[in-house]
Amino acid sequence: MFVIKKMGLLISLLLLISCNSMTSQQPATLYERLGAEPGVANIVDHLLYEIGESDVLRPVFAKTDIDRFRTKLIEHICALSDGPCHYTGDNMAEVHAGMVMSNRHFDAMVTALSDAMTDNNIASGAQNALLARLVPLHDEIMSETVAPSH
Repeated sequence: MFVIKKMGLLISLLLLISCNSMTSQQPATLYERLGAEPGVANIVDHLLYEIGESDVLRPVFAKTDIDRFRTKLIEHICALSDGPCHYTGDNMAEVHAGMVMSNRHFDAMVTALSDAMTDNNIASGAQNALLARLVPLHDEIMSETVAPSH
């Protein structure tokens, strides 16, 4: 009888654990960790402010259609972070063709994006995850730029 009670308790415990694991939430996607649509939009809006305030970045974006840039960057970050978006913009080489950029500009943009995420209370793990997904774009972005000769 004691063995049957133990077996019943063990089976009940196993059922409870399996039910709990089935109902526990899956880890949030990076998109969700960034705050989903409103969070990504806030990050991009703050990034635009950072660009406008930067003596390094502002000249690079002087001829940019800011409304289109905002829309496509939100879309791109959404897609890169496993959100429900599909990026419909040009590839990074085409977007940056002819821009006068160097690694200094790229680094300034990374810093501005990090600041925008920090100011929007994005956890450092989510920040690092997004930056890790953006870093591979470096070569594509820089391949068509015209770096100043000094």
